[in-house]
Amino acid sequence: MKELGKQTVLVALGGNAILQPKQEATFQNQYENVKTSCEFLAKLVKNGYNLVVTHGNGPQVGTILRQNEEASHVVPPMPLDVCSAESQGFIAYMMQQALYNELTKLGLKKNVVSIVTRTEVAKNDPAFSNPDKPIGVFYSEEEAKKLSEEKNWVVAEDAGRGWRRVVPSPAPLNIVESESIVDLIDAGHIVISCGGGGIPVVKKEDGTYEGVEAVIDKDRSGCKLAEQIKADIFVILTDVENVYVNYGKENQKALTHVSLEELEGYIAEGQFSAGSMGPKIEAAQKFAQQGGTSIICALNKADLALEGKSGTRISK
Repeated sequence: MKELGKQTVLVALGGNAILQPKQEATFQNQYENVKTSCEFLAKLVKNGYNLVVTHGNGPQVGTILRQNEEASHVVPPMPLDVCSAESQGFIAYMMQQALYNELTKLGLKKNVVSIVTRTEVAKNDPAFSNPDKPIGVFYSEEEAKKLSEEKNWVVAEDAGRGWRRVVPSPAPLNIVESESIVDLIDAGHIVISCGGGGIPVVKKEDGTYEGVEAVIDKDRSGCKLAEQIKADIFVILTDVENVYVNYGKENQKALTHVSLEELEGYIAEGQFSAGSMGPKIEAAQKFAQQGGTSIICALNKADLALEGKSGTRISK
């Protein structure tokens, strides 16, 4: 059972924790990266925290979509929400196995549970009228426009690297399985959930759900889950030790302990790039506004960040 006095930490793992840039997307490569990540996550459990883990799925769902496209003449392709569920399943399996094994090495008897998680979004979210989230493989302009006509896709050029399919990225309203996740935490289990931002679903008038073609930002979903399970701390893991202002300039400065008021000033200055740190700052700010503590830090310093010795800590 859940031990009284233990803090619940929700950790959001970035995509690099599963697949490094330019690395071949083999199972072995991804599992080795996950094993390394789980060595650091196991330390948090050893240090006495209740742990909930979320993760990205960008490269993995892109590979699944490519498999769908390449084999479409043989096997009927699946819709995007199903591909998201598939990626949730195999990433969670890797994490569940690796984390259990690491805990066993530390002599800790803990169950690690994975839950396929749906994230409710609004049917009338403005994002559905303005798809802007690139997914899947790159195409030439000619190929992309042909696929757009054939499959009714929206396509766009992606930062000069080629053309890709773009899909809506609506705001998360509700993590459908959050009550079950709380039950699992209260039973003393470690939970892996909400992978890739969760499977996007909309609620119909009769109260039932249906999947939609969208991708939800994992940090925004992580914030929503942290709110709903009443987590004490929301940790966003990245490949840098701190958030910086004036990044890349002579007067670059690492942020350590930041108040919401200070953070709002930096946001107003346009310090955080929309394509990288911006979404993480948005999610961390929102959770801190609700009275929690948000931390943005490097994976290998997560335990130190929780002790206040590394990373960027945001609170009221």
